[in-house]
Amino acid sequence: MKNQVERLWLVGMFISCLVLSGCKEAPQAQMETTYEVMTLAPTDRVLLSNYSATIRGRQDIEIYPQVGGTLTKVCVTEGQRVKSGQALFIIDQVPYEAALQTALANVEAAKASLATSQLTYDSKQELYKQNVVSEFDLSTAKNSLLAAKAQLAQAKAQEVSARNNLSYTVVKSPADGVVGTLPYRVGALVSASLPEPLTTVSDNSDMYVYFSLTENQLLGLIRQYGSKDEALKQMPEIDLQLNDRSAYPQKGRIETISGVIDRNTGTVSLRAVFPNENGLLHSGGAGNVILPVQKTDALVIPQVATYEIQDKVYVFKVVDGKAQSAHVQVTRVNGGKEYIVDNGLQAGDRIVTEGVGLLREGTPIREKTTSEPVVTDNQTKEE
Repeated sequence: MKNQVERLWLVGMFISCLVLSGCKEAPQAQMETTYEVMTLAPTDRVLLSNYSATIRGRQDIEIYPQVGGTLTKVCVTEGQRVKSGQALFIIDQVPYEAALQTALANVEAAKASLATSQLTYDSKQELYKQNVVSEFDLSTAKNSLLAAKAQLAQAKAQEVSARNNLSYTVVKSPADGVVGTLPYRVGALVSASLPEPLTTVSDNSDMYVYFSLTENQLLGLIRQYGSKDEALKQMPEIDLQLNDRSAYPQKGRIETISGVIDRNTGTVSLRAVFPNENGLLHSGGAGNVILPVQKTDALVIPQVATYEIQDKVYVFKVVDGKAQSAHVQVTRVNGGKEYIVDNGLQAGDRIVTEGVGLLREGTPIREKTTSEPVVTDNQTKEE
């Protein structure tokens, strides 16, 4: 019985060894790994660059009173859309109406004085012809007439000034737009020297979007298009990303490029215009301008073909059938899914595009081919 048990134990051990050896041999056939490899060739890509931007109305007009006085009426509300010439505020008109009446009275008095001076001069002329009065008397009468004419002109000028001042008591909108904040209410004492305006009227039919480029980026644009004027003519339409990261539905165009580089920041200011038919954009807002830049004859690699070490980007080139790491300088495109190689690779180089994180320097690279057999479940079962 003991011998039989020993024989069974030996048979079990033999079978276990066979099973274990079979398990070890199975992965041996899978040790040789293949990798996808791509050959670099020049191609064209569009770079989408983001720039912080500020949004302004086509016109942001600060409204200040031209005369002083007490506000008697506020004719608009904040955010109201107004037309050119529409009344915004009314300043106490009583003192200005009185000033106008005084100016009118002065005009009438000056007219009467002029008429008297004219009669005196005409009379002196007749008497002078008859040698009744001297030439001095005639000249004196003439001078009095000229003074009366000047007094009338002065009185009329005062009338015009008084009428203007009275009209200025009705503060009107100088353009179509939207009313801003209203810091002053009825009863407030206002004047032309206010620390802040009565309100701001913004023309929001089209919106100006301001952003900046570095000097090097500006030079790149000029080299690409030949001149600044040609860049403005040929540059494609741009997109706007709003402050909540949503995309503005309408495209804009760059209208102007400043000819002066800011010494403090080393940047140049650009102005784009966007339509604002739905009133979605507001003066004083912020966002990001998305500027497309055409890149020709660029070397483009997928992001998965790279790995990073201490913020530096590397790829594995295939050299003599082995992996060789190479440091590259890249620009992100297509949302970061692709890189444009700025330095470190050249056309014709071959790089590994999968499994990069598992590779090591000198790893043998066997390239995948479309002719490699694919093992199906049915084939496995038959074997």
